[in-house]
Amino acid sequence: MFEHLVTANHFSPLELVIRIFVAILIGSIVGAEREYKNRPAGLRTHVLVCLGACLIALTESIFMHDVDNATNVHITYNFGRMSAQVISGISFLGAGTIFMSERKIGGLTTAASLWNIACLGLATGYGYYWMSLLGCVLVVCVLMILQRIIPVHALKRVEVRFVNRKETMQYINEFFLKNDVKVLNLDFHIENKADKAQNDQNVYTNIYTLHLPSTLNYTDVINSLASYSNIQAVRVTNT
Repeated sequence: MFEHLVTANHFSPLELVIRIFVAILIGSIVGAEREYKNRPAGLRTHVLVCLGACLIALTESIFMHDVDNATNVHITYNFGRMSAQVISGISFLGAGTIFMSERKIGGLTTAASLWNIACLGLATGYGYYWMSLLGCVLVVCVLMILQRIIPVHALKRVEVRFVNRKETMQYINEFFLKNDVKVLNLDFHIENKADKAQNDQNVYTNIYTLHLPSTLNYTDVINSLASYSNIQAVRVTNT
C-alpha cells in the first residue's frame, strides 16, 4: 500500500507523517475500548505510548540510515537497543495500572494492552503497516470479543441474608446440589434480635465462594435464591 513511499536509504517527510498518523490511529482504537470500559489507562495513555514507541523506532531507523551513509567514519552500533528499552520500560507504566482491592488483583488486562500498544507502535515506526494494523485488530478482538466466545466465570462471593435457618439452608443446599454449584468457601455471621415480644427472629448471613458450571451464571443464582420467601437479600461481590 505504501511501498512507493519507502526507499532503501531514505525517509521522506510524507513517510514519517504516515507512520506517526498510523501510530496515533492504532493507539486511539485500543485506547477508546479501554476508555469505554473506564479502565485506569484510557485513550490518551494508549495514544501517547503508541506514539512514543513509534518515535523511538523512527529515531533508530533514521540513525541507522545516517550511520550507514556516514563517510570516512567507522561507527559500530547495536541496532534494536532503543526498541528493547521501550519493550522492557513500558512494564513500569503497565505496573501502575495494576491494583489490588478486596484481595482481587485488577488492571492486568490494561497493563497487557499497554505493552501490546508499545509493540504495535514500534512496528509502525519501522514501517510494518500491515503487521501493526492487523495486530491492532487482534488486540481489539481479544479485549472485546474473546470473553464472549469463551465465557470464563470469575470466582465471586454470594452474600445471602435470611431467616428460618433450618428451612432456608435446606433450600440453598438443594439448589446448589441440583445445579452442580460447588461451594469453595463459606463465611457466616448471626444477628441476634433482642425483642422477643414481637417474635423477632435471628437474621443469618452466609457468604459463599462459588464455582459455577458453564450453564449457569450469577444472575441465575441471585434470581433463584431471592425468590425464596425466607431470604431477605442476595448480592454478589468480587472475591
